[in-house]
Amino acid sequence: MDRPWTWLAAGWSDLVAARWVSVGYGAVIVAVSLGLIFGLVAVDHVALVLPLAAGFLLVAPALATGLYDVSRRLAAGEAVSLGGVLGAFRRNGTQLALMGLALIFIHLAWVRIATLLFALFAADPTPSWDRLVPELLLSAAGLPLLLAGTAVGAVLAAITFTVSVVSIPMLLDRQVSVALAVVTSVRVVWANPLAMALWAALIAVFTAAGLATLALGLAVVLPLVGHATWHAYRDLVE
Repeated sequence: MDRPWTWLAAGWSDLVAARWVSVGYGAVIVAVSLGLIFGLVAVDHVALVLPLAAGFLLVAPALATGLYDVSRRLAAGEAVSLGGVLGAFRRNGTQLALMGLALIFIHLAWVRIATLLFALFAADPTPSWDRLVPELLLSAAGLPLLLAGTAVGAVLAAITFTVSVVSIPMLLDRQVSVALAVVTSVRVVWANPLAMALWAALIAVFTAAGLATLALGLAVVLPLVGHATWHAYRDLVE
């Protein structure tokens, strides 16, 4: 149970060692996230902001591929540059792309389910920004909506975590198939349920903290968790 804290400490060391590349990588994700949020607000699709933010955890493992490569390069004593890291997706590119598509599919399914739940429970299926929080927290339909959404989201998040916790770092590190990487990830979670549950909870807490700062905190949170995930993979997979 102490290993997740060790992974975080090692991730922090990598973040400090390659701070400009790591934070720069995270800043790109933040810029895209903010652009998406403000774009949805501009076209009056405010209700989509929350499911997209909650679903960030579903695609973050794929977005962090470049950060895994930073940790790999640091461990190997190789030079680290933003350009080199952005090219990490070319390593075992087909299999990484397939895994990324699978995570995107899960995310799109979550957004569709969340949209249907909002339309089913909410009195106003398209609330304005100033009405979104009262609709969720102060209306009669808000509590059932939050409970149903949390339950469905938790199931999808658990599935995503189980199949991806070490599979994407493994695909980056080795020339293996998506099937083998996913099976390995499932076996890791099955063999270490309590430690992996703690690791999943820590990832959720750190990501929520990053999103709570209007996504600005993700510039540090995403690199920290990404680097730590690489060390989790190296610790768990022989």
